[in-house]
Parts: sequence; structure tokens; C-alpha cells
Amino acid sequence: MRFGLVILPQYEWPEAGRLWRQAEELGFDHAWTYDHLSWRGLAGERWHATVPTLTAAATVTERIRLGTFVASPNYRHPVPFAKDVATLDQVSGGRLILGLGSGGTGFDAHVLGQSELSVRERYERFREFTEALDRLLRFERGAGEGISYWGDHFSAVAARMVGEPAQEPRMPFLMAANGPRAMRLAARYGSGWVTTGGDVDTDAAWWARIAELASRLDDALAAEERAPDEFDRVLSLDGDARYSMASADAFEDAVGRARELGFTDVVSHRPREHGLYAGSEAVLEEVGSRLASLR
Repeated sequence: MRFGLVILPQYEWPEAGRLWRQAEELGFDHAWTYDHLSWRGLAGERWHATVPTLTAAATVTERIRLGTFVASPNYRHPVPFAKDVATLDQVSGGRLILGLGSGGTGFDAHVLGQSELSVRERYERFREFTEALDRLLRFERGAGEGISYWGDHFSAVAARMVGEPAQEPRMPFLMAANGPRAMRLAARYGSGWVTTGGDVDTDAAWWARIAELASRLDDALAAEERAPDEFDRVLSLDGDARYSMASADAFEDAVGRARELGFTDVVSHRPREHGLYAGSEAVLEEVGSRLASLR
């Protein structure tokens, strides 16, 4: 089992640098930040940009993997984003995990004046976004006249990737998916899958939902002829009414249940001072002291 920590991009530097270093010192395997322009009930609060935050985090850490949780096509185009993350992978020494998802329907979906998309349209846009990023990030220097493509949502003319990711052939994609089409896409392009389980009324119903989704992933992997034991399964443990770091014991219990369902990784949110994911840094430190025994 591997362990991840989400650090929301709300902290001023250099305090933020301390938090990213602390995640590494406590023994977490990967650390993440949200890729939004703002987010839900925190829209009125300080909220920094994703790629600069992760770039700065890369300069104050050495081992821990860093990732987007998760990037979407809501306000991004594959060409500039591919150059951003390829550079970030270089700066981090090949430690980037690129979390990708179809994008929510909140603030980010409309802030640039976009029209509302159906579920099918959001999937098709996500498919184009993923396919384009895959092509761009695998770009070989000197390959003809660059990469061109024309889709319903994104187009590019002779795009060139000057500077490649440190990881070959590119950094791993961690794909967020719950529906069958998105799961097939994850099985095709991803190195792993991540889920939040969605909004469910009770804790028992949420774990039942997680088990159902894990079974669906097995079907998607089989359809794409992917070996299940070579594909990471990542569970985000927290929700509006559920916080895994309410106590160290609560965290340990959630880890055990995730392990039983075949998850290779779990991700929790760093305790905030108030509001959503409010908690104690002492609990975070206690969790860190238990990680080695929970692996």
C-alpha cells in the first residue's frame, strides 16, 4: 500500500514549502494539489495556480512523487498544458504523476464563458484531451513537421514539444473515472485509476459503491487486455461528510478496508484549520508514524 496527501493550494510561500517538505518527511509516497481555478465552497478563499505550486514543491523536496488531483479540459488546451507538465517533470527529476479527469460542472466549467456540456460531450472532450496529451508527451524530437490534429473540442497545427518529460515515454497518467466509457479510457491510456466514489448518503453505501466500481474496473482492464496487477488503483478517502484523518484510528480503518478491495494506494487531505477537512496536525503526525507498519 502507498499513501498520498492532498495539500490544497491555499497557503502562502514559504509556509506552503514547509507543508510539502513535511509530507515527504512523514513518509508519504505522493503528494497532490487540486487543479482548479477555484473550488466549490472555498471559491472565496485564497487559491493558487497548480503548475507553479507543484514546480515550487519540486524544488523543496527530493523523493516524494507530485501530482495533479486532477487536471481536466474545463479550462485547459492540450498543447500549452503538455509543455507545462513536461517542464514540470524535468524540474522534479521525473517525479510527476499526471492525474486527469473529465472536469466537474462547477465554477471551472463556466468561468471562460463555456456552454454547458452533456455527459456524453464531456466524455468526448475528455477522450480528445487525453489522446492529444498522450501524443504530445510522446513526441520525438525532430519528428517531421510537428503534431497536428483536428477534433470537435481541440485542434493543433504542427505543435512542437521543445523539451520532453524526464520519464519515458511520458509521465504516468492517473485517470479519474466512474462510468464505463471513462473506465475503458483509463484502462487504455492510464497507469492507474482513481476514484472518489461519488456522493453517497451513508458510509456503508459509500464502501459498497467503491466495491462496485472496483469490479467495473476489472471488466474495463479485461476489455483492454491490461494486466490487473500492473495497474494502480487509487482511492480518495475523503468527502463532504467523511474525513479519514479525523483520527489516526479512523485513517487506519479506512486503509484496511481499501486494501481488502484491492486498492494499491489511498489519498487523504491534509488537515485544514477550519471548514472542510478540518483537523489536527497532531493527527497527521500520528498517521505519519504509522505509515511504515501499514504498507
